[in-house]
Amino acid sequence: MEPYSHPLYSCRKCRTPVALAEDLLSKSFVAKSGKAFMFSQAMNVMLGKSYDKPLITGNFTIADVYCNTCGEELGWKYIKVHEKTQMYKVGRIIIEKAKIVKEY
Repeated sequence: MEPYSHPLYSCRKCRTPVALAEDLLSKSFVAKSGKAFMFSQAMNVMLGKSYDKPLITGNFTIADVYCNTCGEELGWKYIKVHEKTQMYKVGRIIIEKAKIVKEY
């Protein structure tokens, strides 16, 4: 395993590190399973195909984010926004809290 800075967030299913605590931008997002976190970047993940989806704050083009090791769906990445007030989300990754564990 590579040396990662701690704390970090790992896939709950297989414990592969997927995000660093220092990349956490917000804990105030909502996803299918409840609470979700916004990260500036993630690691050991793969993206699905981009598609348009209406979300609480508007219409977006997103891509689902999956764990690179076990394939568990973790959340999504904002690819494109359709409203100027939401531009800060482009390139950001949302990961569902229920899909990850914080490790120290």
